[in-house]
Amino acid sequence: MKHIQKRFILFALFAVVPFLMNAQTTAGNETDTIIITDDPLVQVPYRKVAQSDILGGVSVVDLEELTKKNYNTYSLDNMQGYIGGFTGNALWGMGDYLVLVDGIPRAANNVLPTEIEQITFLKSAAAVALYGSRAAKGAILITTKRGKETPLEVNVRANTGFHVSKSNPSYLGSAQYMTLYNEARANDGQSPLFSDDEIYHHASGSNPYRYPNVDFYSSDYLKSYYNRTDVSTEILGGNERAKFYTNIGYYRQGDVLDFGEATDNFTDRLNIRGNIDLNLNDFISAYINTNATFYNARSANSSQEDGNYWTAASTLRPNRIAPLIPLDFIDPNDQQSWNLVNGSENIIGGQYFLGGTKLDRTNIFADYYAGGYSKWTSRQFQFDTGLDFDLKGITEGLKFHTQFAVDYATSYSTSYNNTYAVYIPSWYDYNGTDVIAGIEKEGNDEKSGQQNVGGSTSNQTIAFSGYFTYDKTINADHNLNAMLIASGYQITNSGQYHRTSSANAGLQLGYNYKKKYYADLSASVIHSAKLPEGNRQALSPTVSLGWKISEEDFMANSSVFDELSLNVSGSILNTDIDIEDFYMYEATYTQASGAWWGWYDGASERSTNSKRGGNDELDFVKRKEISATLMASLWEKLLTVNTSFFINSTEGLLITPSTIFPNYFFTWWPEASFIPNVNFNNDKRVGFDFNVNVNKQVGEVDLTLGVSGIYYTTEATQRDENYEYDYQYREGLALDGIWGLESAGLFQSAEEVASSPEQKFGGTVKPGDIKYVDQNGDNMIDDKDEVYLGRAGWSGAPLTLGVNFTAKYKGFTFFALGTGNYGAYAMKNDAYHWVYGDRKYSEVVLDRWTEETKATATYPRLTTENGSNNFRNSDFWMYKTDRFNLAKVQITYDLPQSLIQNSVFESISTYVSGANLLTISKEKDILELEFDSAPQTRFFNIGLKATF
Repeated sequence: MKHIQKRFILFALFAVVPFLMNAQTTAGNETDTIIITDDPLVQVPYRKVAQSDILGGVSVVDLEELTKKNYNTYSLDNMQGYIGGFTGNALWGMGDYLVLVDGIPRAANNVLPTEIEQITFLKSAAAVALYGSRAAKGAILITTKRGKETPLEVNVRANTGFHVSKSNPSYLGSAQYMTLYNEARANDGQSPLFSDDEIYHHASGSNPYRYPNVDFYSSDYLKSYYNRTDVSTEILGGNERAKFYTNIGYYRQGDVLDFGEATDNFTDRLNIRGNIDLNLNDFISAYINTNATFYNARSANSSQEDGNYWTAASTLRPNRIAPLIPLDFIDPNDQQSWNLVNGSENIIGGQYFLGGTKLDRTNIFADYYAGGYSKWTSRQFQFDTGLDFDLKGITEGLKFHTQFAVDYATSYSTSYNNTYAVYIPSWYDYNGTDVIAGIEKEGNDEKSGQQNVGGSTSNQTIAFSGYFTYDKTINADHNLNAMLIASGYQITNSGQYHRTSSANAGLQLGYNYKKKYYADLSASVIHSAKLPEGNRQALSPTVSLGWKISEEDFMANSSVFDELSLNVSGSILNTDIDIEDFYMYEATYTQASGAWWGWYDGASERSTNSKRGGNDELDFVKRKEISATLMASLWEKLLTVNTSFFINSTEGLLITPSTIFPNYFFTWWPEASFIPNVNFNNDKRVGFDFNVNVNKQVGEVDLTLGVSGIYYTTEATQRDENYEYDYQYREGLALDGIWGLESAGLFQSAEEVASSPEQKFGGTVKPGDIKYVDQNGDNMIDDKDEVYLGRAGWSGAPLTLGVNFTAKYKGFTFFALGTGNYGAYAMKNDAYHWVYGDRKYSEVVLDRWTEETKATATYPRLTTENGSNNFRNSDFWMYKTDRFNLAKVQITYDLPQSLIQNSVFESISTYVSGANLLTISKEKDILELEFDSAPQTRFFNIGLKATF
C-alpha cells in the first residue's frame, strides 16, 4: 500500500507541473534575464549563504560556469586546480571525506558535470560540525541544477573524442628473455635451460608460431585509440509557482582491446534526472528530486585465476605459447590432426586454431577468443523530497524544513561461460619447412547457451532531516541566524550485516554586527552504536569569529583593498569513522579446536581462550582543530586571495597495545590475549592552503589566472611502541612514512661480501646484490636496520598545486589547466621492477649487474631464486613522484548572435579539447606507465553545445 501511495504522489506531482507551467502569467514571461550578483549564494550545511558571510575553511566551484569553458567527464575532475586545500583525494590531507549530492550521501561518480550547478568543499572542522560524525574528515557538497523562472529552455550538448594511450610497458622479447634467464640460472649455479639453437629460432622470427614471441602490447591485440561519445539534453524553465529541470544524458565508451570477444567491450550510461520546485502557497514550498541511472558494461570472459588481460600481460613470458596457429602448417596427410581441429568449434577467422601447451591448457588469448563474454548491469534510483514552511505567522524569519530520501541501487552480472579445447602441435622440419605432424587436444569445446547470473548486490540509503532556521535583522545592524537540526541516514549494503549509520542533532547560532563583526557557535550531538553503552553520545562544539577589516572606517578610503576579512575557529569533533568495526569494546572468547591438557592422566579437555579483553571506556576519536582564514580583494578585484592555516590533532585512534599492558596479558601458545582495544594513538596535521586569482582586461582580451594549492605536514604525535634503537620509532615522524633499508650500492666482489655485515634475509648473498647500511653496528643486516626514508603522500603529496588560465577574445575562449604534486616518494616494488624467480623480464633488467657491467650497473644481478635480499623496501628502489601535469587545454568558440538571430537557436558553442596531455617530471616514464591495468591515455575531444 505504501508503494502505491508513493507512486500516486509522484505521478500527481509530475502531472501538476505542466498545469502550473501553463498557468504562467505575463509577469512570469518577462523574466528573461538572469541576474548574477557579486556575492553569490553558496551551499553550506542545510542552507545557502552569501559567499561574503562564510567564516572560512570553505571553497566553492561554480561548475555550471566552469563547464562553459572546460568540458570534463567526472564531477571532481582536477578540482585541486581551482581551489586550495584539496589534494585530489583528501581535504587538508585527512582522507575519507563525505560526499553529499543534494544533501544525501551519494557517490560522486554517479553525477556528471553537466548535471551540477555548484560544488562546495568543506575543509575546516567548523564547516562540517553540523553533519556529525561521518563528515569529520571534511565534506564535499554537490548541488545539482534546478529550474529557473524563465521561458522554456533546451540545451543540447554532444561530444565525441578518442582516448590515445600514453605509453606501454616494455617487456623483453623471447630471445632476450631466454638468454637472460640462462644468465640468471648461471648466477645461481645452475645449468642453462634454453639452448642456443632455441634462442636463435625465437630471435629470427621466421616462425613465431613454433617459436613464439608474444607482445601483449602490439597492434595485434590493442587499438591505437578508442572512442568515447556522449549526448546530454537539459530542459528547464518555470514561473513563480513551479520550476523544473530535466537532464537526459547518455555516453558510450569503447575499450583498447582489439581481438576476440574483447573487440566488443564497452561501457555505457544512461541517466534521467528531474528536479522540481513548487510554491504551494504563500508559506509552503516543496521540491522533488529524482534520478535514474543505468550502467552497462560488456567484457570478454577470463578463466585465469590470477586476473584479466593486463595481469596476464605482466606475467606471461613471451616464449610460452603461440595464441593462434595457422591451419596451413598442418601436414595435409596428417588426417588424425585434421580430424581433431575440424572438430573444433573455435577455428578463428577460418584460418587459425587455438594453441596451447601441457602447462597452458587455458590462456588469456584463448579465453578472449572462445571463453564467452559477460555483461555487468547496474541500476541506481535516487529520490528525495522536501517541504519548506515559512513560519512568519509565528515570528518573522522562522522557517521549518524537511527532507526525506530513498536511494536504491542494484547490480548483477550475466555471462555465457564457454569451455574450449587448445591444441598442442608437434613440429618437425620437412625440406627446411616447418610442418605440424601431430596434435594433442587438451580440453573440450562446450557452449551450453545458458546465461549465468551472479555477482548480485543491492544497496539502499534512507535519509531524513528536519530543521528550523531563523534569520532576523534588528535595527538594520544586528543580524541573527540560527538552526536547530535533527538528521540521520542509514546505508544498507548487501553482504554486510551492519548498516552504515549516522545520527545527530545540531545547533547553530550566528550573529554579525553591520556585517563587520561575526560570531558563530555550532554544536552537534552525535550517536554511534560502535561504542559501549554509556559512551555512545558525544557533543562536538565549534566556535568561529570573523572580522571584516575592510568595513572599518580606517579602511574606507583604501585604494588597495576592496575587501579584507579575517576569520578564526576552534573545534572539537567526535567521530567513529576510524573505528573499523562494531563490538570492538567487547571481550571475545573462543573454544580451542585442540585438546590441550587434562585434569588427570589419560584424559584431555578443550580450553576456552580469551582472544581480546573488554573495554567499557572505549570512546570516540576526536578531531581537535584551530584554523584561520584570510580573504582579500585588491585593486577593484584585480587580485583576490583566500588562504587558510590549520592545525588539527586526531586523538584517541584505536589500537591493541603491545607495551602499556604487562606481557603476561598475552600468550603465543595457546594464542590468547586479555589486552583490549584502547584509544591511544594521536596524529597531527599542520598546513595552509591558498587560492589566488588575477583578473585583468588588456584591450579586448579578458584574462584570468588562478593559482591554488595546499602544503601540509603530518606527525605521529603518540604511538604505542618500544624499539631498541631511537631511529626505529615512528612517533615524531610523518604518518605516511616509507620505511626500509638504506642501500650502499651493489656488492662488487666476493671479498666485499665476506668483509661486510651479514645480510640475514635468506638466500646466498653474492656480487651484484644490494649492499645495506648497518644502522646499529651489530654487524648484521636485518629488520632492525630499517629507517625512515620519506613521505609516501597517501592522502596527497605534501605540496599540491593547481594553475588555471583563461583568455577571452570576442567569441573565442582559451582555457588551460595544470596540476602539480611535490614532496612525496614511491617505491618501485611492482613485478615490472622486482624481477626474480620465473617472473617476466622487463627492460629494467638490461641495466643489471654483471662482471662486465659492474662499474655502470643500476640493477642487481639476475636470479631465479626468491631474491629476498634485493627485493625488499629500500631507498635503492625509491623515486620522487614530483610532477606537473598539463591536465587540460580547451578552445571554445561562441557563434555571433548575428549569425543565429533568425534561427531557432539562442546560442551555439563549439569547442575542441585535450586532457591529460603532458607530464613534466624526471620520473615521467614510470609515472605514465601502468603495469597491470589498461594504459593511461590522453583524451582528445570535439564538442558542440546549442541552446534553443
